[in-house]
Amino acid sequence: MKKYEVVGVKFRDAGKIYDYLPANIDCVINEKVVIESDKGEDMGTVMVLRHEVDVEDNQEMKSIIRKATADDIERSENNKKDTPKAFKECRKLLKEAKLDMKLIACEYSLDRSKLTYFFTAEGRVDFRQLVKDLARVFKTRIEMRQIGVRDATKMLGGFGLCGREFCCASFLHKFDNISIKMAKKQNLILNPIKISGVCGRLMCCLVFEKDGYNAEHLYIDKDKVEDDITDELIVTDKDLI
Repeated sequence: MKKYEVVGVKFRDAGKIYDYLPANIDCVINEKVVIESDKGEDMGTVMVLRHEVDVEDNQEMKSIIRKATADDIERSENNKKDTPKAFKECRKLLKEAKLDMKLIACEYSLDRSKLTYFFTAEGRVDFRQLVKDLARVFKTRIEMRQIGVRDATKMLGGFGLCGREFCCASFLHKFDNISIKMAKKQNLILNPIKISGVCGRLMCCLVFEKDGYNAEHLYIDKDKVEDDITDELIVTDKDLI
């Protein structure tokens, strides 16, 4: 294991926070920075200031290249404006090829060296011809990335049964492991409609009170409580309104 001083950066609202080497760049919270990634240059937001982490010896760490300039921010905005066209073109090609996959979203890298599509599918999909067609249209590298239903719901956003915006889309940076035992311990009705989210998986909020229900002080000895109850009622205040 090796120790590195890193900075935490996220790329989407409520997105996962990744560690990057600061490369002698002083950053502040919520500052835009340009980083190097496998898909080229990308722009993210600083969420965690310098801190030390232990990293496996064979793990390669990426670095922050620079603070984002006005040109970088303008390029990022232009890329976002162009994504609907890229999305629409891919949906058209999908329909023509009759591929069994659902397109969720797409995004350009900051330098437009790669265009990434996110999709869901029941199994493996042979999209090699689709990639060739997209590369011919957009003149850049194409990546097709298959994601799960929870990640797809997080990217699309929406509102849950509680009427609030999805937890995963608004503030959760990562998904926790959720089991039916959590619902049982909270004495919830085990109705799939009541305890499942729009994604069809158990709701993320089931984990929020897990630690509280696991705490020893919440486990009450029922027999002891019944022994302590008396028939005597003492009125301490007549003014009840």
